[in-house]
Amino acid sequence: MKIAITGASGFLGRAIADHFRKQGHTIAAVSLRQELKPDSFLPCDAVIHLAGEPVAQRWTKAARQRIRDSRVLGTQQLVEALRLRPPSVLVSASAIGYYGSRGNDILTEDATPAPDFLGKLAVRWEKEAFSAESFGVRVVVPRIGVVLGPGGGALKKMLLPFRLGIGGRLGNGKQWMSWIHIDDLVALIEFAITNPELSGPVNAAAPAPVTNAEFTRELARTLHRPAIFPVPAFVLKLIFGEMSQVLLGSQRVLPEAALRAGFDFRYSDLGLALAAALGSQSTSGTPKT
Repeated sequence: MKIAITGASGFLGRAIADHFRKQGHTIAAVSLRQELKPDSFLPCDAVIHLAGEPVAQRWTKAARQRIRDSRVLGTQQLVEALRLRPPSVLVSASAIGYYGSRGNDILTEDATPAPDFLGKLAVRWEKEAFSAESFGVRVVVPRIGVVLGPGGGALKKMLLPFRLGIGGRLGNGKQWMSWIHIDDLVALIEFAITNPELSGPVNAAAPAPVTNAEFTRELARTLHRPAIFPVPAFVLKLIFGEMSQVLLGSQRVLPEAALRAGFDFRYSDLGLALAAALGSQSTSGTPKT
């Protein structure tokens, strides 16, 4: 297959591109910073759309506009470029921010979107992707949780304080975290491309969400460090402003669509996922295969 990827230079994009190259597929990295033309994708069997301004920054007015435009207008631009010569499938990334903070509620793909900034953004973002269905493209929208993998992503940002022994839970630690190991996320995207029956939103999160306190304890255990310095919610709000809702929000997401379609998560245990992501050994057992 020829697979076009936007955001191919990012943490997830590099992992996906490497995976498919090793299988002998041709990868075309596509930049949304320049005018897209249909020949950017020829001959193209699948498109994986990952590009977008990072959410993990203080949400100034200008930052909000960059985040919004990169996703909504970027996806619109991409879909228009595909219209004349459409691929078989478009896998367009979204995020579990779609759901907002929902306490202990279990969130499947049927849950309603949040009325906050990220929820409204995700609705518009996904709408642009699904517009490709009008000209025969199968569209899969993975709503991605916290990605755990070596060398990047959310885990990279967490490591320094924990390795220094000053890590701890965020806020009261009761908020649910929905996570996925990067190997499972890459495999799920491949599954989406190769299974023609799968379409629509797909929660890209392991079937075992944990609370922030549980995540903190497991990360500290894996690193053989204490986790005794909680970060109060007001401190996070002072540092990150409104973006702190991403850190303090509670999202108990289950991957109902993926499981129903027959996808098998390799890492359903957080300890094993962290050990693999950090390249360390765990006494908990071996990954599910």
